[in-house]
Amino acid sequence: MSLRRTDFPPVRACLFDMDGLLLDSEDKYTICTNAILAKYGRGTLPWSVKAQLQGRPGPTSSAILWEWAQLPISWEQYQSELISLQKEHFPTCKPLPGVEKLLGDLTVARTGKGEKVHIALATSSTATNFKLKTAHLEELFSVFVGHRRVLGDDERVPKGKGKPAPDIYLVALQTINASLEPGEEEITPEECLVFEDSVPGVEAGRRAGMRVAWVPHPELHKEYDGRQREVLAGRTGEGGPEDMHQLGEIDDGWADYMQSLEDFPYEKYGIIVE
Repeated sequence: MSLRRTDFPPVRACLFDMDGLLLDSEDKYTICTNAILAKYGRGTLPWSVKAQLQGRPGPTSSAILWEWAQLPISWEQYQSELISLQKEHFPTCKPLPGVEKLLGDLTVARTGKGEKVHIALATSSTATNFKLKTAHLEELFSVFVGHRRVLGDDERVPKGKGKPAPDIYLVALQTINASLEPGEEEITPEECLVFEDSVPGVEAGRRAGMRVAWVPHPELHKEYDGRQREVLAGRTGEGGPEDMHQLGEIDDGWADYMQSLEDFPYEKYGIIVE
């Protein structure tokens, strides 16, 4: 049994996932997938499978879905139909509740010592899909300066090292540390708060040695009923048996569950918004 840590330093960097966390794009993915499944008589996507797809790089999640669905079409046709549907639905993405206020607050936030709170984006979405989902939301995403947007096909993330591997969040932190203002001390992983909705994403944050706020879809939370503490520790086995030493312990205090991003508890993380 682990001791619950309570003596964390103030959070100086907030690192954000995007799909299902900032935007309702996970619902768009489901709409697109279900349209194809229905077309070929395969029913609808169950959350037991959806949970495996969330957060992962596109090629990985597509392979998982393809193996499960057993569609009577070629891989190429499946990809063609999926992309066509995504081009139709992704431009209708909307911010989830609390997102606009939270991002706005963090642009002026400080720690108790007066240190600036930095933000970065770490999403498995490719540059193409990112543009489809956000072109109509430029003002909202302008808070993430260009070099602090780490996307799913970003060359700074090693190939094959998408979530649940920690690399994307470690790279996001590097982008912040590489552009600190004169006099600012380098930010450490334990001074970072990762915002995630997916289980592989939570594990990625925990493997990176960072604190995590898990904000799952209600159906995903239900899917992991009785195992939520394992999710928060990053111990659901999403990344396989390797690097188990990087994971957290049950109830170790490094991760918290939140129903939404509304009424975010800044004080809990040593953040001051005036």
